[in-house]
Amino acid sequence: MWDTLITPHELGRLQTLASILIRHGFGDMVRRLGLARALARLGRALPGNHAEAPVELAPQVRVRLALEEMGPCFVKLGQVLATRVDLFPPEWIAEFSRLQSAAPAVPFEAIHAEMSEALGMAPESAFAWLDPRPLAAASIAQVHRARLRDGREVVAKVRRPGIRALIEADLGLLQHAATRIERKFPELRRFHPVGVVRQFRASLMREMDLAAECRHAERVAGSFADDVRVVVPTVYWDFTSERMNVQDFVDGMPVSDLAALDAAGVDRCAIARTGAQVVLKMMLEDGFFHADPHPGNVFVLEDARIAVIDFGMVGRLSPTRRAEVVSLLFGLVERDSQRVTDVLLEWTRQSDVDEAQLVIDVDAFVDTYHGVPLGQLDLAGMLLEVTVLLRAHRLALPADLALLIKVCLTLEGLGRSLDPDFDMARQAQPFLRRAMAAQLGPTAIARRGAHALADTASLLAALPRDLRRLLRAVRGGNARLNLRMEHLQDLNRQIGHSANRLAGGLVIAALIIGSSIAMTVEGGPTLLGLPFFGLLGFVGASVAGIWLLWSIFRSGGGR
Repeated sequence: MWDTLITPHELGRLQTLASILIRHGFGDMVRRLGLARALARLGRALPGNHAEAPVELAPQVRVRLALEEMGPCFVKLGQVLATRVDLFPPEWIAEFSRLQSAAPAVPFEAIHAEMSEALGMAPESAFAWLDPRPLAAASIAQVHRARLRDGREVVAKVRRPGIRALIEADLGLLQHAATRIERKFPELRRFHPVGVVRQFRASLMREMDLAAECRHAERVAGSFADDVRVVVPTVYWDFTSERMNVQDFVDGMPVSDLAALDAAGVDRCAIARTGAQVVLKMMLEDGFFHADPHPGNVFVLEDARIAVIDFGMVGRLSPTRRAEVVSLLFGLVERDSQRVTDVLLEWTRQSDVDEAQLVIDVDAFVDTYHGVPLGQLDLAGMLLEVTVLLRAHRLALPADLALLIKVCLTLEGLGRSLDPDFDMARQAQPFLRRAMAAQLGPTAIARRGAHALADTASLLAALPRDLRRLLRAVRGGNARLNLRMEHLQDLNRQIGHSANRLAGGLVIAALIIGSSIAMTVEGGPTLLGLPFFGLLGFVGASVAGIWLLWSIFRSGGGR
């Protein structure tokens, strides 16, 4: 499979990544993925002086260090994995969360050239002033302060030169690796590597589009147009494109700078409440939310308003998803184990689940919250317990819900840093009550009933036509039954290798027997006093036997 990577850049990159994995103690993974063998066939070799990672380092630490060394694409992958609280235990999530997008700054000359191409003019023609010193440098883009001709203070966010080609190449390697991992590591299939990479690709390509970030910002700004507590930077579309965007400069205090907040006389408790209400409205009412509300993306202005920036990573919740979240919470409050189980199974959509045991475990789980009023629920603790339950049954959430849970946990931590008595459930209570009323009210029930009747009528109307098509296909011999057998290609390859070795063994045995017979025949040429053809047969059998043994050992059969 790796043989399809044919460009020198891809081969060089593959060699570099394999070397990094070995250096951090993942040599077995490199071997089982077939990387070393593939590189050898393609004329590349791994350096032989790799020092294994110190044994005292935990696996999650070594994974994080390897991702950091691999570069921007893999750092972003680690940040996406940090949202998968349903797949990884807390110690892994904590380690993935340490991955930062900070990167060495690109020289201003390269950024200037990139700006010129994005703007279609020299930056000096667009800005009255442009600071050559970067305000921030991340793995995908770099930010510089600037001033427009009309005097407005802005920031220009510019994509790093050449980053798109590098990320697209790494995404291709990741896709190959994920497919290979699902085949070669049965114990890792529950982490759904192919699905995670697919989610990651979509998320990263959206984040690479700096104009999409601005569209997200304007959507959120429209949602909070009547809320004077919230500020979203204005976008200047005349200077914005896929490769660069220009927005208002936010002159505020980072929400994590508690000393500055106290010195400015800001009510931290009020800021915690406002921040929670803003994000909860995005999630439970708008269905479109900031997916990375860490302290670097939230600022407090001098008048105690909250400014939210960087909408590169966003989450979406459809009305159906929001209804399911409300149904889950309603089931917890009402101690309805079956309702909770049905929601979890609907989310995971896996058939190989011990449903009876899941119901038992869910019943024990919801019993913990029996009689607890909605406003007193420990929302963060409850969500963590849900993820533990999912991991115990090897269930994985859809990406949007995993992101929702991660944002809730981040929000809880941020709120408690501002106010030790912060209660996420109390802030969520009015949103959940409104959502429950909307979901369980007569109007909503009547609307769902009307939709169900319409769907049923449509299905019944189409049934005769579909039956006619099926019968026509059966009569004409055109009906086909497609069976999907996973890993059949690997099985076929293994059978082929085994058959080749068996055939080789038979040929070697025939050579030995034939040579033995030739040794007993008198006359003919000799070498060292032995019949030449018999000796030649033994030499050939020996060489072939050594080659066969080496082939078996190299493929792992020698274990």
